[in-house]
Amino acid sequence: MDLIDCYYNVRQHTEAICSPLQTEDYVVQPVADVSPPKWHLGHTTWFFETFILKPYFMGYQEFDPDYNFVFNSYYETVGARVIRTDRGNLSRPSVADIFKYRAYVDKAMADFLCAEPSADVKELLILGFNHEQQHQELLYYDIKYILGNNPLFPAYSKEYKSPRIAHVDAPWISIAEGVYEVGFAGDGFCFDNELNRHKVYLNAFQISPNQVTNAEYLEFINANGYHDFRYWHMEGWAWVNDNKVECPMYWHFIDGEWYNYTFHGLEKVNMEAPVTHISYYEAYAYASWRGLRLPTEFEWEVAAPQFKWGKSWEWTESAYLPYPGFSKAPGAIGEYNGKFMVNQKVLRGASEATPQGHERLTYRNFFHPNLRWLFNGIRLAK
Repeated sequence: MDLIDCYYNVRQHTEAICSPLQTEDYVVQPVADVSPPKWHLGHTTWFFETFILKPYFMGYQEFDPDYNFVFNSYYETVGARVIRTDRGNLSRPSVADIFKYRAYVDKAMADFLCAEPSADVKELLILGFNHEQQHQELLYYDIKYILGNNPLFPAYSKEYKSPRIAHVDAPWISIAEGVYEVGFAGDGFCFDNELNRHKVYLNAFQISPNQVTNAEYLEFINANGYHDFRYWHMEGWAWVNDNKVECPMYWHFIDGEWYNYTFHGLEKVNMEAPVTHISYYEAYAYASWRGLRLPTEFEWEVAAPQFKWGKSWEWTESAYLPYPGFSKAPGAIGEYNGKFMVNQKVLRGASEATPQGHERLTYRNFFHPNLRWLFNGIRLAK
């Protein structure tokens, strides 16, 4: 597939994700971590305009000079920006304006890609494709949060199909003590935080072939796990009490039964499905209650070829840190990953919302330990 086809495939898929939305859904920002869908549409367009068209397409006329301020996310190198918590206050530009912006930039990109770009620009383009795909997954998270916190619990789409991962009746997977290689190797795209490939020493360990199910997690709830400090980090215990957390996000106890919000609306909790929308604090507490632990990211990577994964990102016990020899690229692109390597936990695997090609063994997702709106879950180790 050539570059222009790749470009259009990525751009059209973003708009397809948004197609079930009503206009009002595009502008809501219930909490700071959730960006309005229209902001995602604008930001991913701004990325191509800012890093490809403006520096490399001679004669390109910027669509609107104010959009750099509106749609810059966190790139200090590129200039001032609307603070993240204010994205929901942007009634203007309108949703219609942003779709015009996308069409304008898409036309310019098609003209630009009539000629073969240099190797450096091609590398930026591929980063841009992967960047927009990351926002496609975030769109699913944010749309679910927006609709799942609407008192009417409206369905996103009755046609949405969530993949099912069957429970495997198999013993725990044993990994021998030894030195293993981890990190990305070979051809194809990876993010800079997956480099460089290096050796790690692992003690012998075992890892579950299955993720923790809703039924298993409900046992923790029924055992009063949310009210017993013994299973929690001090910081997690403070978080539970300050936020009055009693169950995973989107769960609701109604007339003696547990329901949860899904893309189809409010439904009874599927007890056989993997538990999801939990914080690292909850994952740690559950593992502690079971007398077990979470795997490290390196244990997960070494063992993952032997189990099924991909419905929910899996919390690990690893802090998000640079690999040996990690270096940030110069300029704004160097802000992509390196500046976030503090106070976050690594998640491994993929989720039902992860774009094709991002479900790599070496992909290092990362979030703060209190966050739950992403599609995440638990796999235990010992």
